[in-house]
Amino acid sequence: MPDTIMKSLPADLISAVESTPPQQGFSTRAIHLGYDAMQHNGALIPPIYTSSTFAFPDVAYGGRCFSGEEQGYFYTRIANPTLALLEARLASLEGGSNAVVFGSGMGAITATLWSMVEPGDEIICDVTLYGCTFSFFTHGLARFGVKVRFVDMSAPHELAEAISEQTKVVYFETPANPNMRMVDIEMISTIAAKHGAKVVVDNTYCTPYLQLPLSLGADVCVHSATKYFGGHGDLTAGAAVFKDAELGNKVRLFGLKDMTGAVMSAQDAHLVMRGLKTLALRMDRHCDSAETVAAMLAEQDMIADVYYPGLPQFKQHALAKRQMRRFGGMIAFEFKGGMQAGVKFMDSLKLVTRAVSLGDAESLAQHPASMTHSTYTPEQRAAHGISDGLVRLSVGLEDVQDILADIRQALAAVNK
Repeated sequence: MPDTIMKSLPADLISAVESTPPQQGFSTRAIHLGYDAMQHNGALIPPIYTSSTFAFPDVAYGGRCFSGEEQGYFYTRIANPTLALLEARLASLEGGSNAVVFGSGMGAITATLWSMVEPGDEIICDVTLYGCTFSFFTHGLARFGVKVRFVDMSAPHELAEAISEQTKVVYFETPANPNMRMVDIEMISTIAAKHGAKVVVDNTYCTPYLQLPLSLGADVCVHSATKYFGGHGDLTAGAAVFKDAELGNKVRLFGLKDMTGAVMSAQDAHLVMRGLKTLALRMDRHCDSAETVAAMLAEQDMIADVYYPGLPQFKQHALAKRQMRRFGGMIAFEFKGGMQAGVKFMDSLKLVTRAVSLGDAESLAQHPASMTHSTYTPEQRAAHGISDGLVRLSVGLEDVQDILADIRQALAAVNK
């Protein structure tokens, strides 16, 4: 484990993390890192610490905790043993120095960004973002003197032309929600570093099992842990993983503690850790099925385009092969019939559930123009590559033949 992770851990975790062999694989670390059952009465599953506050052995210890000299527990909004174990595992899986977990993905994004910019600073974002992230930048930060600009980061030269001394953060998703546009993490990070800007990547679609942005030059990875980390649609959570431990500490003590209070509950941390145990298995199944579904959709005359990184005809397929381990469980596809065809398809689904979110065991479909990206104006959607006929599909863990059968009957209904 990196020394920077060790320095950011409370004392009770250090020995358990130190005992983890550095060569252990992804799933082994996701299941075992940082926990010794024999130090907890033999309990196989880590305890859930529901306490909101923690007692001090003496005043001096409490003072060191509040000053940051002691990495101890004193109030769950700042640190909690269950949350700390999850943070150690996420930092290890992403290859970061430390991590902070939050009550939602938007909690992770807002707490991180509030900690990185001040009035007069500039953030440059990719043109395609999750709807609530877009709203935070344009209706939130922009109200407080932070300049927000949008460029097409799938064309890195546009960032190189736009970036300035005022640019403190470069932010993007890859693949992007909902249209699967990809960004070359290494190239964008190189451009940003030359200008002293930090790169923040939303890695929700991929998880560290499929993509490691920090290893490609990014400074921060943010996640909606509600999605693939949890994997079962029964929690709301977020996480941020940092290359620089000091930035992670700042986000914890300012962005989380003071600006948002977006603390994750110990119960949800327990559920996320449960999800991590099967993350690799689930991601492989999501990928297997999505590849099959995307190939079938690509053969349909009524569909104008299928956006899936694993398809050879996907225009950024070479980039996907270079920076992703596999191609993920998310597919976007566009109907030639526009809004009417997209809505008809959605309303005809029977097995696939009409719902927002993604990464669940259940396959989920949503219509971005009327759902997750309704905060965009029609003009903004058009400019940002989100057409009225676009459907986003999160391919679940059902038998793939059943998923295919439901999609085929919904496609047939569009033609009636």
